[in-house]
Amino acid sequence: MNIRLLDIAHARSGDKGDTANVGVIALRPEWYPILVQYVTRDAVSAHFSGAITGTVDRFELPNLYALNFLLHGALDGGGTLSLKTDAQGKVYSTALLRMIIEVPDADAAACGLSPSEPAA
Repeated sequence: MNIRLLDIAHARSGDKGDTANVGVIALRPEWYPILVQYVTRDAVSAHFSGAITGTVDRFELPNLYALNFLLHGALDGGGTLSLKTDAQGKVYSTALLRMIIEVPDADAAACGLSPSEPAA
């Protein structure tokens, strides 16, 4: 089944120099394994293809049911140097929540997600 991250997670983002920092937090603890397995560094990198010029790092925070991503080269130099409208990277959290992940029905069901109804 296809799942929008918006339906199973919330997110926050900010900046540190030229790097956007995006935290993705599962709305329910039982949905965290879906985030871990399907919101990969490569998937996030592909999602932001053309918007960032560097690599993506991913960190797992299981005690918070969260993932943290560093999007290098996302801010065109950062807050004081960038001419981007969002030089502090606040919109990256919303943009990541628009990502759709493809999850096998069995994995979704194991985490309490049903293909016949929205997650939240």
